[in-house]
Amino acid sequence: MSGDGFFDVPSDLQHSYLGLVALHLQEALIPVAGGLVLALLLAQLCVRYGWLYPPVLWGTTVFYAIPSLAIFVILIDYTGQSRTTVMIPLTLYTLVVLVPAIVDGVRSVPEETQAAATAMGFGAWRRYLRVELPIAVPAIFAGLRGATAASISLVSVGALIGNQGALGNMLTDAMFYHRPMLAVSSVVTTAVLAVLADALLVLGRNLLTPWLPRGGRSGTPAAVPPGARADTGADTLTDTREKLGSSR
Repeated sequence: MSGDGFFDVPSDLQHSYLGLVALHLQEALIPVAGGLVLALLLAQLCVRYGWLYPPVLWGTTVFYAIPSLAIFVILIDYTGQSRTTVMIPLTLYTLVVLVPAIVDGVRSVPEETQAAATAMGFGAWRRYLRVELPIAVPAIFAGLRGATAASISLVSVGALIGNQGALGNMLTDAMFYHRPMLAVSSVVTTAVLAVLADALLVLGRNLLTPWLPRGGRSGTPAAVPPGARADTGADTLTDTREKLGSSR
């Protein structure tokens, strides 16, 4: 038995404190990455075939409402008491946030930009990957922030199936060994991980969207560099075509 400090972990968990942190991040972030890939595919289909969006959104919402424990019971027969059993529902849970975020972001792309891409010979998928998704980056990252925070939190539920909850395993040991500090350590560390992950996503969004205003008042236009000019609708279409042509 270890001590009763913040970083002391019972030996039955078979991991050190840092080991549990690494395991928690693995079980939380792999589902987010997998969910993002699925969401990108589903969002493209929903944008291209508008009738598909309502049933997809309904399906992801209904799945999110199903308790994770019920899904674990179904999956255990196929994947056993493993991390895979935890990560499969977490991956599907992210879709309820990511699909609407990506669809809304892509739909916000100006029609003249899409028309310019089409005029340059971009097909539907190429336009989606090269034009629409880059413009939709702010909306996509907004969805990623919500999905990541939720995934980091929900990993702890895996403690219910054979100590697969990473930091959540400390909660069950806190009750078993009557050590409240284990619960404090689990909750505080999980919260810190969520905050750090969110900060990294905000940093990534800022690096990928240098054109967005930073720290200004809402509604204040971004500063125009010296020598630049305001574009009219026709100029915007022409410039967009030129940029797309140079990127080919």
